[in-house]
Amino acid sequence: MDDIIIIGGGAAGMAAAAGAAEVLAEAGRHGGVTVLEKMPRPGRKIMITGKGRCNFTNMKDWNDFSAHIHPKSTLLKPAFFTLPPEKTVEWLRGEGLDSTVERGDRVFPCSYRASDVVDALSRSVKDAGACLLTGQEVQHVSIRNDDEYGQYFMLRCTSGAIFTCRRLIVATGGLSYPTTGSTGDGYRWAAETGHKVSRCFPSLTAIVPKNYKSIPQGSSMKGSPAPLPGHIDRSIPMSETGSLLNGNSLKNISLTLWIDGNPVQEEFGDIDFTDGGIEGPVGFKVSRKCVNAIINGSKPAISIDLKPAIGKDTLEARIAKLWKEISEDRRSTGKPYRDRFRVLLCKLMPVSLVQGFLKCNPSVDHKSLSRALKSWKFDIGGFVGYERCVITAGGVSSVDLTAKTMESKLHKGLYFAGEILDLDGDTGGYNLQIAFSTGMLAGRSAAISLI
Repeated sequence: MDDIIIIGGGAAGMAAAAGAAEVLAEAGRHGGVTVLEKMPRPGRKIMITGKGRCNFTNMKDWNDFSAHIHPKSTLLKPAFFTLPPEKTVEWLRGEGLDSTVERGDRVFPCSYRASDVVDALSRSVKDAGACLLTGQEVQHVSIRNDDEYGQYFMLRCTSGAIFTCRRLIVATGGLSYPTTGSTGDGYRWAAETGHKVSRCFPSLTAIVPKNYKSIPQGSSMKGSPAPLPGHIDRSIPMSETGSLLNGNSLKNISLTLWIDGNPVQEEFGDIDFTDGGIEGPVGFKVSRKCVNAIINGSKPAISIDLKPAIGKDTLEARIAKLWKEISEDRRSTGKPYRDRFRVLLCKLMPVSLVQGFLKCNPSVDHKSLSRALKSWKFDIGGFVGYERCVITAGGVSSVDLTAKTMESKLHKGLYFAGEILDLDGDTGGYNLQIAFSTGMLAGRSAAISLI
């Protein structure tokens, strides 16, 4: 029988293993920590984080960091101070990972290779004395009691292997990117053992404007593991509008999210038009409220201010001046209005955006252009689901957990960590830090309870 088993070899699971094994080793107990990972290699989701560059933490202090945590940061606070960002950087540096801090306090490996983060985590698990077994998919978890061991946990794997342990840490991840092994098994086990699981939904995902995708009338929208209202599978082809906008990135814009006609969130920064919809840092920031609104039956929309640094009157004067210069230019002689208007647009936005902008604003002219530039509106028709979202919102509720240890209040010796928790963060390194901190606290707490 193992002292501690961790289900899941992702960020939280490997942090838990390193933390638990270190504590036990310091107490003179070795070899009692095992990680069971269903995939052939650990850290599969980490490998695709930040498009493979892996923004693995954010150096903000608690007051600023906690403002980026949803739905409440209370559950995270003790874990954060157990392993704050600076200690995360120090811990991984000790395993050979040098890092660099970029804009917004985001931390990346100096190599900008996510594989180096996974390698550092794997080394940490090994160096601490824990055992990491891959290809072991846990199928069933049960809580047992007998005279010799008291309460213990029995795990049955699809391979036929059976494992038992005194302490169990569930770090199976969420539902996002199921191809990396995140298929929601942990939510089922949590519910079966009486824990409250808050409704799950995709977050940090592409939001899809109406008419951006070519969705055949009456067709069903694919979803995994079960369709959600408003889910539009990323594989659905783009419409003409989507094709014209796809590939454009807008820098330093202001975006306002509207729910049922009311402004609920305003963000400044960058967005990307992709084959999925609207993404990028600002698109991801508003996606949580946007997706939640759609699932709840509300109608979201966004408005984009392409010129947030310029007031409406100043912009109108600038447009009038440019239009006068274009109209008086001898090269404009004999050219139709639409051609001259395109020249104007090219002076005010990326050339690659002009066709898409005109498609979305067919009646705009030089007199109404300032209004369109300051408030380019999109009704949102749906969102990309778990197949390509960055994080799962919702999960095992804080009401059934002890924040100081990550232990279940319902079953002694059972712990939860990482994305399976009802904790998620904005884009910018927050979610991996949540995983590292909660994993480390769960691992250390489980080990301390055995000493």
